Amino acid sequence: MEQQLLFKNRSFVFLFLASFLAIIGFSMFFMTTTWFVISDLGSAGSLGLILIAITVPRILLMAFGGVLSDKFKKTTIMFSTSAIQGFLMFAIFLLSNANQLTFSYLLILGLIFGALDAFSGPAGTSLIPKLVAKNQIKQANALIQGLGQIGFVVGPMIAGSVMEIGGVTTSYFTTATIVMLSAFFMFPPLLKEGPVENTVKQTPLKDLIEGFSYVKASRFLVTGILLLITLNFFAFGSITIAIPILVETHGGSPINLSYIEAAIGIGMIISTAIIGTVKIRRRGLTSMLGLIAALIVAVAFSQIPNLYILTALAFLLGFTMTFVFIPFFSTAQEDTDPKIMGRVMSIIFLAMNGFDPIAYAGVTLFVSRGFDIQLVILSFSLIGLIIALVTLWKGKTFRNYTSDY
Repeated sequence: MEQQLLFKNRSFVFLFLASFLAIIGFSMFFMTTTWFVISDLGSAGSLGLILIAITVPRILLMAFGGVLSDKFKKTTIMFSTSAIQGFLMFAIFLLSNANQLTFSYLLILGLIFGALDAFSGPAGTSLIPKLVAKNQIKQANALIQGLGQIGFVVGPMIAGSVMEIGGVTTSYFTTATIVMLSAFFMFPPLLKEGPVENTVKQTPLKDLIEGFSYVKASRFLVTGILLLITLNFFAFGSITIAIPILVETHGGSPINLSYIEAAIGIGMIISTAIIGTVKIRRRGLTSMLGLIAALIVAVAFSQIPNLYILTALAFLLGFTMTFVFIPFFSTAQEDTDPKIMGRVMSIIFLAMNGFDPIAYAGVTLFVSRGFDIQLVILSFSLIGLIIALVTLWKGKTFRNYTSDY
């Protein structure tokens, strides 16, 4: 591949923009739905079920999405799923505009939305090594992740502002428009993807088993996946479901919710910029220490009843999280056989996102049983911290991994 500056690489720039808009749209949908369920439906339990509906299909279909991304053009998969998600957002807008948006509709449409995301995630991640040179993969990941986190800042701020001015319905319409625009930038002719590497004809089940066997044989991948599961279950997943409950409990408004969500994104932007410009040789150790730091912040998050201090801690949580997954993500992309890249990335995505709904369900269950939300977060965080410390002690192969890029 002829090396060029990333921002002179048109295909990468379009992927960059498509990812940015998709994340803005998703974060707006997430926040708008969160506020609608908490304020209009008035049920933390309903919120947990909606979030589970959005994320559980990703668990069930993510690995199969990786199989498809190894067999077919990744750009075609990304464009198709984003376009359908855009139409789903317009359907939610129309229902809201007609005052017909109910818990059941949100549950069904959220489930379909999550199912589609199971196909676009692995395709997008495994596309990066096809568009850039190997020594640019870490920088490309940092740029896309950094822009993505700007999206996570911009999205909640747009949603919060639009809901303050025009209400939930207007926010859903804005979300639908942005998601459709992201699909435009994923149009296959705009992203000049190379040929499909995996031309071996075998059953999807055999493809799936081959992917899991590849991961299982690598201590580095297994340890990294354990770190991602710990981060997303014991820290990020539990805090994500806790944030709107805490805002409502402490008398906050959509703007307060958007501030906390935005703070997480700002922290991730800053740390992503650092990762993209500084050469990190001890990537394994960096991921381990990042996880420990994130869980310490989560412990502090559990002890503070003040929304402004929680906003500051949300910033620190976002800052530490990227040090866990970007070094690991980049190394996995650099070292994985291109023929199996989609399946490996889908398993990594599964670790990143698949345990969120279990965290949502766990937190929701404890809160509905009368447990204080801050006590629940504290318990989750301390268990995660113990796992992280044991992994640091035992994971010698991962801890000592170095990279030349």
